[in-house]
Amino acid sequence: MSLKRTLLVVAVLWTALITVLHLKLNLHVQFFGPKPKVEATQKFRVGFIPVTCHLTCPVTDFINKNMSGESFFEPIRFNGWPEVKEAYLSGYMPATFLLAPLAMELREQGVPIKIVYLGHRDGTALMVNKDSQIYRLEDLRGKTVAVPNRFSNQRLLIYKALKDRGMSIKDINMVEMPPPDMPVALRQHAVDAITSGEPFMGQTELDGYGRVLYLTKDIWPNFISCVLVVSEDAIKNRRPEVQRLVDGIARSGKWLDQNMDHRMEAAEFVAQNYYNQDPRLLRFVLSKPPDRVKYTNLAPLKKDFEEIEALAVESGIMQGTVHFEDYVDTSFVKDDTAIQPYAWEGKKP
Repeated sequence: MSLKRTLLVVAVLWTALITVLHLKLNLHVQFFGPKPKVEATQKFRVGFIPVTCHLTCPVTDFINKNMSGESFFEPIRFNGWPEVKEAYLSGYMPATFLLAPLAMELREQGVPIKIVYLGHRDGTALMVNKDSQIYRLEDLRGKTVAVPNRFSNQRLLIYKALKDRGMSIKDINMVEMPPPDMPVALRQHAVDAITSGEPFMGQTELDGYGRVLYLTKDIWPNFISCVLVVSEDAIKNRRPEVQRLVDGIARSGKWLDQNMDHRMEAAEFVAQNYYNQDPRLLRFVLSKPPDRVKYTNLAPLKKDFEEIEALAVESGIMQGTVHFEDYVDTSFVKDDTAIQPYAWEGKKP
């Protein structure tokens, strides 16, 4: 076995072990036995990982704490998709941000889950080593590319881009990797290319060893990576809280897109209080260029999900037995244009 493949195997096994221990010891997730019942009096938990497509989660929490003294939900941070998925399925939290195709596939498996809003649009890049000879998608033939998850839209994006150039997903070696681990893997040449939500792609650029092969906004405009999902039980029994959550996420997105000062303010307080990252990462990806990621027009639209669904079926990760009305609940956003941004101008010095 080559050194590169050995490192990948070790990384996958180590990540799986850490995930299980984190879920069991820190979040008290039960892997066997009946799902715990979520009490209506328990503060509404919302899962997220430290990427820009989940940014509105901590922004909503922070703004509400500063405007009213407390938040109306509890944001729960995770580092990778396996632990997010297992924590949600265990009943630990009634809502989470999730990869769009993964949410759709869970519904296809019979999980009572509904998409109620989007995380953001665009905000993804494919990075290669600065000193590599990869300058076109065709140059990825035979190369190892890391994606966040089999059910990520980043995987579907690569599938679509390769197909448009007469290539197949089989022409590359694709591996799954938690987004926080991707920059190190690229720097150490354990993989040839990486793609996930920001700011981890921007990190490789800032640190001087990564080069953008493409930004999703340039090859799949208005790209959707993650969505806000809620259990049907919560929609039925805790609808006012779900509505308040969707409204808050929507208002935060519009606040972020109101001006660059808001984005830079968010980069500071989110990086320091929620993401445990250097604020320069968020400052970079939220401004270079400004349309690298967008937080408006985030109501789930049928035409967008039909495109994702078609690609998911064609690429073999979905069977095509569920459709837009099965996995999306549009009742929480009657008119997205009528939602106003938070009237908050940040902490004054």
